[in-house]
Amino acid sequence: MAKLTKRSKQASALVDRNTQYGLDEAVSLLKQTATAKFDETIELAFNLNVDPKYADQQIRGAIVLPHGTGKSKRVLVFAKGAKVQEAEAAGADFVGSEELVAKIQGGWLDFDVVVATPDMMSVVGRLGKVLGPKGLMPNPKVGTVTMDVTKAVQEVKAGKVEYRTDKAGNIQLSVGKASFSEDQLRDNIRTIFDRIAKARPASVKGQYMKSVTLSATMGPGVALDPTKVDAPTED
Repeated sequence: MAKLTKRSKQASALVDRNTQYGLDEAVSLLKQTATAKFDETIELAFNLNVDPKYADQQIRGAIVLPHGTGKSKRVLVFAKGAKVQEAEAAGADFVGSEELVAKIQGGWLDFDVVVATPDMMSVVGRLGKVLGPKGLMPNPKVGTVTMDVTKAVQEVKAGKVEYRTDKAGNIQLSVGKASFSEDQLRDNIRTIFDRIAKARPASVKGQYMKSVTLSATMGPGVALDPTKVDAPTED
């Protein structure tokens, strides 16, 4: 078992693991425990009462966070013709077609998100065994297979995050950085929480959110009370 550092012990002592905190208190604690020498990533993890083996209980989608994630993502776009110029103008880091397939098959993976126009999916499909396991395969359900490459690229650059239940019914995603203000973190968390809550399958009975936990990269988990998270404020 790894030995806890003095910093880790001090951070853990601030959090009562038997308590579910309200959003304000949870975010405040989170900021106090994020004391590493780098800008820690803040993550939100849900354990849901769903069974992903049933299609209607697979929860997947994407959402643009009000304050982004604090991380700049490199976007690769598979396109041809006029869509190449459109993608470049939107801020895509890499744009191309067959030549990118060969490059990726050769081991190049210096990108975070892949977008493709529908007419390029027959080309991109050849990369399924490479992109699929890494969660990089374009998918229309999350807006990465689209003719509107401008919107797709700009949303990713603005802080779009994807979410999907794993085999155990868990969803884990980034909600920002430790350097974010408490207001920014609360806004992002409320936005995600609202989306996951509204995605509750009609077939799920009983408690939907079994547990919700906030954590910084090097900090302890802070249990969040699902009943004490307000809906995001409409602009």
